[in-house]
Amino acid sequence: MISDSYSPQQSRHVIDHFPGEENTRLGERRNNAVARALTPLLPIYADVADGGIIADKDGNRFIDFASGIAVTTVGARNPKVIAAAKEALDHFTHTNFSITPYESYVAVCEKLNEITPGNHEKRSVLLNSGAEAVENAVKIARHYTRRPSVVVFDYAYHGRTNLTMTMTAKNIPYRNGFGPLASNVFRTPMSYPLRDNLSGQEAATKAITMIDAGVGPENIACVVVEPIQGEGGFIEPAQGFLTAINQWCQDNGIVFIADEIQAGLCRTGHWFACDYEDVVPDLVTTAKGLAGGMPLSAVTGRAEIMDSPIPSGLGGTYTGNPVACAAALAALDQMAELDLCSAAQRIDNIITEELSPLLELDHVAELRGRGAMKALEFVHPDGAPDPERTAKIAAAVRDRGVLALVCGFYGNVIRMLPPLVIEEELLRDGLQVIVEEARK
Repeated sequence: MISDSYSPQQSRHVIDHFPGEENTRLGERRNNAVARALTPLLPIYADVADGGIIADKDGNRFIDFASGIAVTTVGARNPKVIAAAKEALDHFTHTNFSITPYESYVAVCEKLNEITPGNHEKRSVLLNSGAEAVENAVKIARHYTRRPSVVVFDYAYHGRTNLTMTMTAKNIPYRNGFGPLASNVFRTPMSYPLRDNLSGQEAATKAITMIDAGVGPENIACVVVEPIQGEGGFIEPAQGFLTAINQWCQDNGIVFIADEIQAGLCRTGHWFACDYEDVVPDLVTTAKGLAGGMPLSAVTGRAEIMDSPIPSGLGGTYTGNPVACAAALAALDQMAELDLCSAAQRIDNIITEELSPLLELDHVAELRGRGAMKALEFVHPDGAPDPERTAKIAAAVRDRGVLALVCGFYGNVIRMLPPLVIEEELLRDGLQVIVEEARK
């Protein structure tokens, strides 16, 4: 954190006349200028964010359990990230790496090649967004294998482009009315221990049986999986599931792609969620926390696969922007210097301690996830998803100054993604608000 006039007090506070005059005025401007599809979750407009707090100009301060959807891992005003970005701005804002390259792009690729799973020779390509990374990973896999088909899983979320929204499982709001969807994308069951009661090997066998019968491995370019699903509900597959799927891919010449966009980069207590099972993907996609809030994503993987596309076959005007690259180098250094993997594990312990008592309630089915990627699933007495209660709890904690997002295929999961630099006292305060509202 930076101690200056912009740094908000690290405590939650909601004013009596919430949301306040300035927020109301900005809301009216938004209604007249911004497309309806971008209706914000909160009726406030951020003025400054730091540590574990987002503050607005009306005096509201929210405990941030969203981190911009797992983006501000090192904090929203990390001083070293800011300094690195400012230094880069003093040199130039843009040249396009495919025309006039620069060192920071190369350095980010070198770092990603170093920290991603596996000791094999690797290459990386930098892009703008998570969806763009996933789409390019699929392009690379198709080019390498000369096969057309892509396999994804139930409950998956991979983005909002035409291909990635096809790969995404949930219709509303991501796919509804945006068709026709992309071709050659096939879905298979995900391991969901709460609901399928299967071991990792059993769930993998079920998924593979459907792939074999419905697609045929000889037609498959890649299998794309989130090691812990994000928007789908923070679903943590049973032990052995990822290992078995990865092995089947290796046996059949299929590229195994780990979408680590939300779970990667210290979020789960390891550098990558795949590390928990020692799974080594062929390709890994990263984004979100990669550049400390600046737009940057990447595909990293086996050199022979990454080098398959011809020169100029990958790229884009803004991909690997030099300011974002500088920020990424600083953010990655901060993850190591501050030992944010250990910080995520401490956050996991605190969340588990504070929220585990809720498991005695009939309407709380599960507390799951790893590190600072944890979630509560809410159900009816018969075990059916309860999105109404979930939405009510999320709104109630919001009104008390805690920003917690709803996710899950049925909208019945509250997820917690705090910055890994959040103070313990603030973390516990926000969790206790969730406990109080969940008990009502």
